[in-house]
Amino acid sequence: MLRPGYTSDNMAPREGTMAFSEDLLALEQQLLDPALRADAAFLRRVLADDFQEIGQSGRIYDKASMINRLPMAPGFSGPRTIIDFEAREMGPGLILAIYRIAETGTLRSSLWRRVNSGWELVFNQGTRPSEV
Repeated sequence: MLRPGYTSDNMAPREGTMAFSEDLLALEQQLLDPALRADAAFLRRVLADDFQEIGQSGRIYDKASMINRLPMAPGFSGPRTIIDFEAREMGPGLILAIYRIAETGTLRSSLWRRVNSGWELVFNQGTRPSEV
């Protein structure tokens, strides 16, 4: 399900700080939707060509491996709830999003880049809390 302000072909961002925060929160929620995680066309649109992810295992994934991997195993079956979402501008057109997944406590960070067609995800890392 795409959020307001987006079509399947256009991930164009709206203007302003609050708008990019809302836009990126919506994109992060979409990336946590098991149906969209399994949609290779969606992943091709939202992941940057130079995308990298450091998984919870410490393994590094690129765009091609994510497109091949996620449709086969989205990682979880139910929806995930984003809490404590923050978006910080790191430079022109670069936004760092940091948040937690309520159901697991996982801390996630994503680096988004603004391009002519909208936002693309450049980097993502998820870290599970340690059992201290």
